[in-house]
Amino acid sequence: MGKMGVDAYIEYLEEAHCLIYENRDYVTRLDAETGDGDHWANMNMGFEKLLAKKESLVSMELPELFRECGMTMMSGVGGSAGVLYGSAYLALAKAFAGREFIDDAGIALYLNAQAEAIMKRGKVKPGNKTMLDPLYEAKLAVDRAMEQGFHGASLLSALRDGADKGMRATADMPACKGRACYRPDKGVGHLDPGAVTMEYQLRTFADKLLEEESE
Repeated sequence: MGKMGVDAYIEYLEEAHCLIYENRDYVTRLDAETGDGDHWANMNMGFEKLLAKKESLVSMELPELFRECGMTMMSGVGGSAGVLYGSAYLALAKAFAGREFIDDAGIALYLNAQAEAIMKRGKVKPGNKTMLDPLYEAKLAVDRAMEQGFHGASLLSALRDGADKGMRATADMPACKGRACYRPDKGVGHLDPGAVTMEYQLRTFADKLLEEESE
């Protein structure tokens, strides 16, 4: 499988931001149904602030890049998402100390570090109808694929499928956090918007790694 270094990771951030931006109406509508309606605006603002630093980001090592992503997302994304994304990226900075690339082995490390940080900081677990659900399912899918000896495109396909499964599953989950948990229906029947934007990022991450493999 190809290796994702700093340059490719910044390209991934740009592509993830594009996908989130293109779906602004959809994500905002989802959030308005069960929440405050500001999730898309908050996520978009965070990515804009992060990518405004592109010229300085390209000169960083991978752990330093993750640390800068964490600090920027923590201050640039409103609501709980900012704290959770910030914590996830700061965990990546520690996990990737001394590493220059994200490779096959690094995928599991990447997903696990973020999931553990979000669970700890957000006091959430899988099944709580949050951004964690697609991330955690992607982690489980990658772990299973690696145990079966899969790598490269097969591993990335497992990542994508797991993220999609986790995102879609939130529609049937009762909310345990946020405004949706105060609704009589607990948001059942509605996708969690945070899970949707997380799936966008995981999908784009897998696609970028696959692109790096083909080069």
